Amino acid sequence: MARDILIAVVITAAIQSVFGVGVLLFGTPILLLLGYSFTKTLTVLLPISISINLLQIAQHWRQIDWTLFRRILLYTIPFVVACLAFVTRVKINVGFIIGPFLVFVALKDFSRRIGAAVESLIRYERTYLVTMGVVHGLTNLGGSLLTALVHAKRYDKDATRVTTAIGYCAFAAFQIATLVATAAHAPVDYGAHAIYVATGIAVFLLVDRLVYVRFDNAGYRRLFAAFLFASGVLLTYKAFAR
Repeated sequence: MARDILIAVVITAAIQSVFGVGVLLFGTPILLLLGYSFTKTLTVLLPISISINLLQIAQHWRQIDWTLFRRILLYTIPFVVACLAFVTRVKINVGFIIGPFLVFVALKDFSRRIGAAVESLIRYERTYLVTMGVVHGLTNLGGSLLTALVHAKRYDKDATRVTTAIGYCAFAAFQIATLVATAAHAPVDYGAHAIYVATGIAVFLLVDRLVYVRFDNAGYRRLFAAFLFASGVLLTYKAFAR
């Protein structure tokens, strides 16, 4: 068991417990910055993400927007699978993609042009869903686009989280299937992975009861933007410094 991975799991699981995304969105750049490969990162994070999402779905499944979920399955998932298979075979340096993308997302709340570009993209939902699949398949960061789309729907709090969670869960499930089918998954330390998953579940149970009902969305958006920007800059620097 790696202590740095465990710390990353605690932090990102807490975020995902509130918003339905986080383990992949934040965990991917963290583990890449720590020197882990993209495949190793996926192997560690995907089971944790799925476990938390399943608990969220079990809580509020009646409030899922099934129409949006079906569109995600139709327009997003095929591109998640295709792009992930491409990345695992070609072995590209995804830092060149992830870093600038994180910076772009971080700045959308501070730039009218970037914000307008994101809002314009959301209006064309099919194109948006395809783009989300490409981004997630290549970088594991489609959760940011998923969150933006779900929040634009103006659901209530529980519907927002559970609809995000089921979409995110579908991403992770098909990513695992793709890694297995392409034989691209990293060697698995089942004991360590069980600890990571158990830690993620424990964090969810704690955060859900103590934080979720009180969380300030405006405060999180500011923190979210700052974290994305810092991670994007550091990851881009690391990619170009090789």
